[in-house]
Formats: sequence, C-alpha cells, structure tokens
Amino acid sequence: MVVCGDDALAERLGTELRELYRAQVTIVVPATRTADEPAREGGGRMRAAALLGRVQAAMGRFAPSDDDSLAGQAPRVLEAAVLNEETLTEAGVARADALALVHDDDETNIRAALAARRLNPRLRLVIRLFDRKLGQHLAQLLDQAAALAQPGLAAEGLDSSTTILSDADTAAPALAATAVAGTSKDVQTDGLLLRAVERRPRGRDRSADPGLCTLAILSSSNNDPSDTEGSDTSGQEEPLLLPDDADVRAAVGRGSVVLDNVTPSEPALPRRRLAARTLPLGSLFSRQVRWTLATLAVCVLGLALATWATTESRPLRAGYLTMLDLFAIDEPAIGEPAARQIIQLLTGFVGLLLLPVLMAAALEALGTFRSASALRRPPRGLSGHIVLLGLGKIGTRVLARLHEMGVPVVCVEENPEARGVPLARRLRVPTVIGDVRDEGVLEAAKVHRSHAFLALTSLDTTNLEAALYARSVKPDLQVSLRLYDDAFATAVYRTLRAAHPLALTRSRSVTSLSAPAFAGAMMGRQILGAIPVERRVLLFAELDVAGHPHLEGRTVAGSFRAGRWRVLAVDSTLPEVRRAEAAADPEEDERERQPGLTWEMQPDYVLRPTDRVVLAATRQGMAELLDAQPTYSTHVLRP
Repeated sequence: MVVCGDDALAERLGTELRELYRAQVTIVVPATRTADEPAREGGGRMRAAALLGRVQAAMGRFAPSDDDSLAGQAPRVLEAAVLNEETLTEAGVARADALALVHDDDETNIRAALAARRLNPRLRLVIRLFDRKLGQHLAQLLDQAAALAQPGLAAEGLDSSTTILSDADTAAPALAATAVAGTSKDVQTDGLLLRAVERRPRGRDRSADPGLCTLAILSSSNNDPSDTEGSDTSGQEEPLLLPDDADVRAAVGRGSVVLDNVTPSEPALPRRRLAARTLPLGSLFSRQVRWTLATLAVCVLGLALATWATTESRPLRAGYLTMLDLFAIDEPAIGEPAARQIIQLLTGFVGLLLLPVLMAAALEALGTFRSASALRRPPRGLSGHIVLLGLGKIGTRVLARLHEMGVPVVCVEENPEARGVPLARRLRVPTVIGDVRDEGVLEAAKVHRSHAFLALTSLDTTNLEAALYARSVKPDLQVSLRLYDDAFATAVYRTLRAAHPLALTRSRSVTSLSAPAFAGAMMGRQILGAIPVERRVLLFAELDVAGHPHLEGRTVAGSFRAGRWRVLAVDSTLPEVRRAEAAADPEEDERERQPGLTWEMQPDYVLRPTDRVVLAATRQGMAELLDAQPTYSTHVLRP
C-alpha cells in the first residue's frame, strides 16, 4: 500500500492501514527543502516538517506484527520534493496493490493519478478530491485508461480500480450534528437508499425510538454539559456502535443513531430551470417601487382610454397620443376641445411623477446588482443562529449542509478568496471578512446572540483561541472545535468544562472521521459511505456473500455481530442479471430495472452464495470481514 499526502490525513491513513489491516505501507510526504531552493521558512515548509515528524513518530509506535509476511518489514517513509512518475516508481507503485492520493491540492492528486495509472493499470486508486463532478469524470477516464492498457481485465477489477472520496463530505455531517440535533445522513447504492438519523430520548427514563434498527448509541455525555465527551475514550459511557437488543434496552436517557428508512432509490431526473426564464422583478425592485410603477401604469392606461373616447381615434393612435403627452413631446392642444386639453395636462402631470420613479427604480436595480456580487452583512435583529468560522473545504461542506437544513448561519472568514466565499455569496449567507483574533470580528457576527459556534479552520490554535474568545463574550455558548490531536482535544475540553460547566463543548477530528473510509476503499471494500458517530465512524459497504464464512448459509439475524457488523439489506438478484444491469446504459430503461431487495426486517432470510448484502460495520469489523474472506472481489466503489 502506498499513501501520498501533505497533511494529517496521510498520517492517519497510514496508521489505519498498518494497525488495523496489518498492511505494509509506504508513505510519501513532501520534502522539507528541495536541493535548488533557498533556505527559507514558510507555512508550507513548516507544515511538511511537522507532517514528517508526526509520520515518523506514528510509524515508530508500531509493535512487531504477528503476521510472518510483515516480519522485519518496517513502514517506509519517503520524502519527495515533487510527486512525479519517478517518485511513484521509487515508492513501488508498479508493484503495489493500492495507492491513496490524499494531497490537499486536487491538481496534485490528478497529476499523480494519471502517472500511476500508466505505471500500473491494475492499481487500485483512491483519490481525494473536493470537486464531485470532476471526480466522476476522472474516475471514468482512469478506468478507460486501465481497460485500454489491459484488454483482458475483468469487469470486476475495472470497476474497483478508481475510488473518489472527499474528507469534507465524510466529516461535514458530524460537524453539523454538534450544533444541530436531529441530523440525517443518506447512503445510496444501485437501487437502494438508506437513511440514518440521530434521535434524542423522549424522556430521562426512556429510550429513543429505535426505527428499523439502532446503529449506534450516543455517549451519556452527548446532552449533558457536566460529563466528558472530549475524545473517543473519555466520558462515563462512550459511544456504542452496532449495539445488540440488550444494550439498546439499557440505553435509557441516551440518544441514538437509527436506520430510519430503507427504500428503492429512484433515478435522478434532470432539474428544469423554469424560473430562470422569468425576470426576477422581486429581487431587483423594492415593494414600494413596484407598487408606484403599477399605479402610474394604471393611470396611463386610464388616460389612454379617455383619449380614445374623446378624440374618436383608433385605440392605437389614442395610445400613441397619450405617450407623446406623457413625455411632453406633443404639440399643445390649443383650439381643441376642453376634454382633450384637460387629458393632455393630466398626462403631462403623470409624466412628471414618472421620471423620479424611473430614476429610483434604476438606482435600486444597480444597487441590487452590486449587492449580488458583495457579501451580505449580518442583519441587526439576528439571533439564535450558528456562527461558522472558516470557509475552507470543510467549512464549505458544513455551510451547504446547514443551509439545506434551514439553519440560520453567519460565516467568519479571514481570506476573501477562500473556497467557500462564493458559496456564501450565492446562498446570501451573512459573512464577516476579518481575522477572528481581531477585536470586533465575532461581535460583528452577533456571537453574543448566537446559538452555537463552530470553529472549523485548519489550525488548532486558531480554533481554540476563537472558542475562548467566544466563551468570554457568551459564557453559555455551545462550542464545537475542529482539532487534530485527540489528547489535545481531551485537555481542551476538560479545561473549557471546568471554566464553563453549564455550556456544551464538542471537538471533532476530520482526519479521524475520514481515514476509515479511505482505508476501506484501499483494501478493496465497496465503501458506499461513512456515517460519523461523535468522534467515531460507521462504515457502509456492499459485499458478495459467496465464500464468506460469516455470511454464507447464515440468516440475516444470525450474521449480526454486536460491535462489528450488521446486515441491513440483501440483493437477491442473480449475478448474471446483476452483471447485465451493470453493463447496460444507465440512462435507458432506468425505471424498469428493479433489483430484488430483501430488507433486514426479515431476520429469518438465509443468505445464499448468489446474494449481495449491504451492511454497516465498524473499523474493526471491516478488518475482520476482510481477513475472513480468502479471495474477495470488488465492484463499483462509490464516494
């Protein structure tokens, strides 16, 4: 296994592969200094040095493995100034089973993926990309390159060759859940949609509604500020993944994550943009201007009808005369009937009133176009909102999720060119541009009237400093921090709890939430998605039953192992039909293709070798499933 990265995700992923899956890992990290570069310190250089130190420290903690194939093979750390074809060759990509490209820069990952595909067409690629649409096109391109390089490559091997994942998409639900209760997460595969929701207990002495099944029981401190929830292992009762019935009954007064719905998914239909064909007058002009223009238009119409009735002209000529009188470009009605003279005077008076109204409308439209390209300021009476600090990759995804949930948000970002600023502008989300450490920035975001504060920058110290300042402004503010180190998160939490015992404090690590999904994809599992549960992750995967000792010949209920895995759905479609559907054009007869799905609610169903199951598994459970299956096949890996 080869991992290439320039941030904490590379170290987490290497640790996950080595400790959990007992794989031989080579980690490629940026060099602290190139040969032709002057000796100067910078943010990128300091980050590379810090990453190298963390990787070496993590690799040094590994104990000798009991696996003879790994005896004497220490994890390898390779420094490279540029991630090119020569570097990949030195890292052993030509002989590797899988390559993970987890650089923070999408372009670096794409260049390396193209080079790696040329070196090893059968290589399993796991690529970290923020742009979803670009990821889909890249996966198709790399799979086509693998098919051309290996004409005899099996369809299963081709489908599993490229996986596009995003750490931001994996971590965003967990970060949003720290500030908003009742969040949900959808996991989709071919013909199947699974929805997991977080539910609170209906009372202190009652349990939460279990739904179809309980996927996880939240820690006892999830709703209690006096308890400890700062890390994976802290707290009186830590989160419990995939509990059995006895654990669910005993979880009185604790929240839970349940499987709320399992339904056949319908094909996504293209959205019709009918609204784009109409002029958005409501956004261009204020209500007063619109009503004034409508009133003047009615007056002009009445005058045109009066001109038609008094002059006995044709309707078109009467309208023409009215417009000439309106703009004062007609001859005076001297010598004409008195009715005509009166109508001309009234029409000229309406024209005088129309000129300032048209000027006001033009100025309002200009101001609307200007404000459309500018960021919206927080309104004066805003309260009960969420202050979101940081509009990088993670903050952008969290902002989009909170907006979908209808939660009012005010963003704070130091860099006006940050990735999430265009999204905030498009969604009309109030945004404050400024350094959060400067006085008055958080006050401008109305943090003293906010419901929660989310600190999601990539710097632990900035997040901590902002949280401390926000607590000084509002001591009972609910605070959630993005922190890398779990021990540091525990220490921070305990300090904040001691200073503010009645305020909720949460911390999450993006790398620890996303690393299990990347590792599972590298090991060949068909990872459908990952649901964060506090600081842990529950993986959803799709596996073939054939040859698996933990699945084949067992009932759905009998295959369940508490704390390891649970079968959620069974696809009983015959393999030849499944292969024909996979080879068919997805845009043709999509509605007629219905997979034969048997829900988990049928616990007595016996799993057959031709079945395929969708299951939820913990990190340890996924590793056990991999070890128990002598030869495992893979299919379409989905982000």
